[in-house]
Amino acid sequence: MANDVAASGHPDMDYAEHDRTYAMFVTLFKWGAVFCAACVVLLAVLTL
Repeated sequence: MANDVAASGHPDMDYAEHDRTYAMFVTLFKWGAVFCAACVVLLAVLTL
């Protein structure tokens, strides 16, 4: 192959920023799911 960009990565990409953004997305998704589950449990407890 003449130009193997996939192996070395694109020079204009900021991979460190990409990793930080992905980590933030995963963290927010995790805590959002925990918050929603807590809300469901709280509603179940309060309606009994």
